[in-house]
Amino acid sequence: MNDQILQEVTRIIVGVQCFAVGIELPKHYFRRHWPSVLYFLGPIMTFSWAITAFFAYFIFQTNLPTALIIGACLAPTDPVLAASVLSKSRFSQRVPKRLKHLLSAESACNDGISFPFLYIGLCALKYSSTGEAVKEWILITVLWQCVFGITLGLIIGNCANRLLRFSDQRGYISKPSFVVFYLLLATLSVGVGSFLGSDDFLVAFGAGVGFAHDGWFAKKTKELPFPTIIDLILNSTLFVFFGSIIPWNNFHPTYVTPKCGIWQLALFLTLVLLFRRIPVVLAMKRFIPDIRTYREALFCGHFGPMGVGALFLAMEAKVELEPGCGVPSPRPEHKHPLGSKEKAIHLLWPVICFVVLGSTIVHGLSTVVISLGGSIARSSGERAPLLGQETDALEHMDHDVGDGGSEPDVSGTDED
Repeated sequence: MNDQILQEVTRIIVGVQCFAVGIELPKHYFRRHWPSVLYFLGPIMTFSWAITAFFAYFIFQTNLPTALIIGACLAPTDPVLAASVLSKSRFSQRVPKRLKHLLSAESACNDGISFPFLYIGLCALKYSSTGEAVKEWILITVLWQCVFGITLGLIIGNCANRLLRFSDQRGYISKPSFVVFYLLLATLSVGVGSFLGSDDFLVAFGAGVGFAHDGWFAKKTKELPFPTIIDLILNSTLFVFFGSIIPWNNFHPTYVTPKCGIWQLALFLTLVLLFRRIPVVLAMKRFIPDIRTYREALFCGHFGPMGVGALFLAMEAKVELEPGCGVPSPRPEHKHPLGSKEKAIHLLWPVICFVVLGSTIVHGLSTVVISLGGSIARSSGERAPLLGQETDALEHMDHDVGDGGSEPDVSGTDED
């Protein structure tokens, strides 16, 4: 498949998922839980970016800007893969709601927040002047893409909320049309952000938060299963699609990437899974209000899957590094000897795809391993007949108040 089509497909799916998270979070969630989310988007994500870049620099023997780009692609938690594990599944019922909300909010935000990290490496490769690189990073990446993107999304979401309320009060729209409006608004947000050159993921997430900030939409669609069905269709389709495009032939050393063999990739994947998030989340447990035990910190540190968002960021990096019309080329032609940009393009895609493949397998099977471990630890009379039927709350987590949640079950309820 053409790389441009792949880029746009991943853009739409991640954008819709970011919008969905903004819709599904409890009303006024960030007003109550902004410190916990901020810790994950600030020091924890910065550490993830830095440690991943450190591993890439030494294992693949690449230059520092390329390592920073790889680190930025793998630093964010993927909202698509996180939703497939935690959203409306039997396993997710065993996790405290405040942890599900925290991980969902983080996964939707940090795909957009990763752009400043990504463009640090890109600006270092693209510009020879430090002043020009810093100016580009601050004005375009931080202010235009991130700050303007989230502001634009909030405005779009609030306007859409008022428009839908107006139409509903006058009987202009039927209940099934709410789901169509939901999907079209998500697509519109991604399209507007992409058209304006802003951060389309932050635009989509901001639109979801602005659209559902008062809980009215969640209350109106409480009985409609269609948003969940849409998410499942998009997520399942994307994972099947990713399985069909894995570049197996690139997982070996070449003239351009002599240190990118299967053993180096396996070592890199192992180190990233072990050290990217778990140590820093455990270390910062005392500062994060929504994490109350070390078992919860270990759980949140582990469940930071890398997936579709990483693929999109890799495609975005290829677009910026390749000369031409601004669309990625599946087989870029380069002259010898190769420069830093060309080497980065050749190394980036196989590394990101291998890590996404490994993360999909490891995080996808984690629920089975956790359920199996809990089942073995109990006596035979207390075990469920099947692992998928386990419903007991996970041990060593705080489930005392509202199943460990600090919010009403549905964001549209009238509870405070």
